[in-house]
Amino acid sequence: MHEAEFWETEGDKIRCLLCPHRCLIAPGKSGICRVRTNRDGHLIADSYSEVISVSLDPIEKKPLFHFYPGSGVLSIGPRGCNFSCRYCQNWQVSQNSGGTLNISPERLVEEASAESAVGIAYTYTEPIVAFEFVRDTAKLARSRGLKNILVTNGYILEEPLNRLIEVTDAMNIDLKSMDQDFYRKICGGSLDPVLNTIRTVANSTVHLELTNLIITCYNDSEKQVGRLVDFVASVDPDIPVHFSGYHPAYRFNAPPTPLEILLRAKAIADRSLKYVYIGNRQTETGRDTFCPKCGNMLVSRAGYSGSIVGITPLGVCSQCGSNVDIEGPWNT
Repeated sequence: MHEAEFWETEGDKIRCLLCPHRCLIAPGKSGICRVRTNRDGHLIADSYSEVISVSLDPIEKKPLFHFYPGSGVLSIGPRGCNFSCRYCQNWQVSQNSGGTLNISPERLVEEASAESAVGIAYTYTEPIVAFEFVRDTAKLARSRGLKNILVTNGYILEEPLNRLIEVTDAMNIDLKSMDQDFYRKICGGSLDPVLNTIRTVANSTVHLELTNLIITCYNDSEKQVGRLVDFVASVDPDIPVHFSGYHPAYRFNAPPTPLEILLRAKAIADRSLKYVYIGNRQTETGRDTFCPKCGNMLVSRAGYSGSIVGITPLGVCSQCGSNVDIEGPWNT
């Protein structure tokens, strides 16, 4: 058993202080995430070293378009999630507890190195609820020259967030909506903590990108997209934003997101943000990265494959010489 961090006792119960749910956990019971359990007066991280999947992915699949484009990353899915999104696109792994593989931080780092991966991505489920395992693996990975990537819902309290920032190189945060009711009714969480996480990460040294899964008739109106774009622009208009198409899954049967809705969202965002992309749909628009100053293509993409075509080894645009808002080997 691996003892968890960020908790305090209240009688025979334990108050978990990892995420904004602040679960009060009775003896023998677990929190909303299903992986942090009160055992004999101690909070135990049940999912330590337990992962549901391990695979080598293109970094563009996370999605990260401005962080070492074209590289491979070892992707792992720790067990558990602190949301219960009714439309979850990864529900088979995030909302289930079976079929796990026990693998140590040392083994993961060895595998990432053997695969010549740029680093390790903690993804598919919700890495925040596996805080201790992610933190320990990330520390070891960084000591071996590997990058650490979190793909997360951003639902975490300030102290553990700052601890993760210390060992994280890049994050993609899923900003599901700018509607508090959407978070409460559809996801089982709340909006403000996610916005606070985005602001905190944007003001750190961690590379940040955002994803918004657009769901037909739920968060796809021009007004809703405009509110999201306005928020991102108020934080930093250089943050890359990915509008992703939804497919019916888990407990949702709304129709798939039409491509024209994604294109409309991109058009709205293009007015205020520098880098806007479309994901999870076949389209010739919204995949490639262009220099915002001269329009030169910097990175060309086909599916999840990215190729650097317009960036010099010094990390500048090959046409106008401007610095690019993309992290890569030129930053080392």
